[in-house]
Amino acid sequence: MAKTKRAKRSASVERTTKETQVALTLALDGRGAARIATTIPFFDHMLELLATHGLFDLTIKARGDTRVDDHHLVEDVGIMLGKALAEALGDKRGIVRYGSASVPMDEALATATVDLSGRAFFRYEVALRAKTIKRFDVQLVEEFLQSFAFNAQMTLHVVLEAGRNTHHCIEAVFKAIGRALDAATRLDPRRSGVPSSKGVL
Repeated sequence: MAKTKRAKRSASVERTTKETQVALTLALDGRGAARIATTIPFFDHMLELLATHGLFDLTIKARGDTRVDDHHLVEDVGIMLGKALAEALGDKRGIVRYGSASVPMDEALATATVDLSGRAFFRYEVALRAKTIKRFDVQLVEEFLQSFAFNAQMTLHVVLEAGRNTHHCIEAVFKAIGRALDAATRLDPRRSGVPSSKGVL
């Protein structure tokens, strides 16, 4: 019996505004290769972790008005990553749809749960002790993830179960999201259609 050839699950997106320029390529069925250059070193590192643990191939080249604040650039990268994920998933036929992962990073423990439902919802229960890491405002993690979730049209719950070191906490969050997305975006060989009793997502 001949195997059905599946479409390549990848997307390339770009966004240019008066504040930022973002070019992003995402391949869901990758090996975790990441080439990230946003001009914000800590943010680059977290995006690399997301790709590594999600086994996505991810390339991002972005710059913006960071002399004013990192907010615009971080938010716009979230927007474009969400749009790329939605485009790469296509009609979502055959995907697992749900994914959840708990990841420890030393004393920190984070849980991320994903539903690629087509319905945007974001819950973020992450209390961090420090306000910044180097010059990175850790409040921007929430802004990034909200933009990501809403533009991917997914439900995303993120809960920090334990942790004191802010770097460890955020690292656990990004790793957990990567692993949850890896599970949710996988193709289930038993399923030919959309993973919903309604027949549509």
